[in-house]
Amino acid sequence: MQQFVTVNIDGFFINATKGNSVLDTAIESGICIPHLCHLRSVSDIGACRLCIVEHKVNGRSKVTASCTLNVKEGMVIMTDTENIQKLRRNLAELLVAQAPNSRAIQDIATRCGVKEVRYPFKNDNCVLCGRCVRFCTEVPNANAIGFVGRGKERRVDFPFGVRPKFCNHCEGCVQICPMTFAPCDGPMEPGKEYLCGKCESQLRFAEELPGKCVWCRLGESFDCARYP
Repeated sequence: MQQFVTVNIDGFFINATKGNSVLDTAIESGICIPHLCHLRSVSDIGACRLCIVEHKVNGRSKVTASCTLNVKEGMVIMTDTENIQKLRRNLAELLVAQAPNSRAIQDIATRCGVKEVRYPFKNDNCVLCGRCVRFCTEVPNANAIGFVGRGKERRVDFPFGVRPKFCNHCEGCVQICPMTFAPCDGPMEPGKEYLCGKCESQLRFAEELPGKCVWCRLGESFDCARYP
């Protein structure tokens, strides 16, 4: 039997399904929490950290990823404090500096209010969000790809760099990868990367209703959990 708990998110008391994450609960309630690595129907690992929130416990606030934090009776969550906004902007800025050739990441940067990139641009084709690995493991149950290496050498690859025979060739890992969506103006040349920001108009209503989901289009490129 489904059980429910009452949680306080941004001052709103929400009747949430026990066992759900704070991220899913907030999104279902129309509260916007930017996210990138989260993917419906697969487990969360909190890789991108964009969904951070302040969890208040005994008068103290702890910053944690909302996708891996399950709701509990009486918990108090703040999703859009000044501190959280600042941290998210920095995380989004780092992501767009690392992989500017992703419309999904450019849109996330816009949603988080990034106005400039203070870090050197790279042209990486992976941000280690783990969407492809988790999808491959949990949906077709193929386990054909995984994380390899550590630190700067960490990457997604086939076992021993060779596509295994048990790979289903379903291309699901490609379809849910945020790097498959190029910026609206097309791929950027190495050394000419920039912050796009052309979809900033999508935030017009968001500025009037901070923290609330306004059904903007800034989540289409990575399948925002708010979309049906």
